[in-house]
Amino acid sequence: MGLIRRREHGSDESARPDAAAAVWIRPFRSGDAPAVRELASEVLSEFDLELDPDGVDRDLDDIERAYRSAGGEFWVVESIDGGIVGSCGVWPDPEDPDRCELRKMYLRPDLRGRGLGKRLLATAIDHARQAGRRRMELETNRAMTGAIGLYRSRGFREVEGASACAVRCDRRFTREL
Repeated sequence: MGLIRRREHGSDESARPDAAAAVWIRPFRSGDAPAVRELASEVLSEFDLELDPDGVDRDLDDIERAYRSAGGEFWVVESIDGGIVGSCGVWPDPEDPDRCELRKMYLRPDLRGRGLGKRLLATAIDHARQAGRRRMELETNRAMTGAIGLYRSRGFREVEGASACAVRCDRRFTREL
């Protein structure tokens, strides 16, 4: 959860700021809730999907209760100007102590492909392991090809079955921890 250090640039790159260098991953704070909801809505709309506040996105109403009360965690990516530009949560399944879900992993488009998603995912996996979870699952949409590539590169495999997130998720993945 440390600061992502600025990389040195060559002369051709020096005029272009490195957006990923000016952000850090930190635990969610209650004041972050409106910005997390806005981020989720913006990223979903990029893929022609909508926030579902009465269904699968109800957990955004009380992140503390939905994630932390049972041993999960939620992180945000904060920019140097204090804006929330990414998020990720580990939701612990209260009915299966071995299982957790990766939820609400979103990054603004200008931060994708710079390694920040890998760091968020590693943070989530480390937390789940330390909490004693043995399996992480996630659901996503087929349009989110970059995210799917990241999940596969980190050992997630696609599984069949109905999605609990039927409103917008049509792909399911799992990984042993």
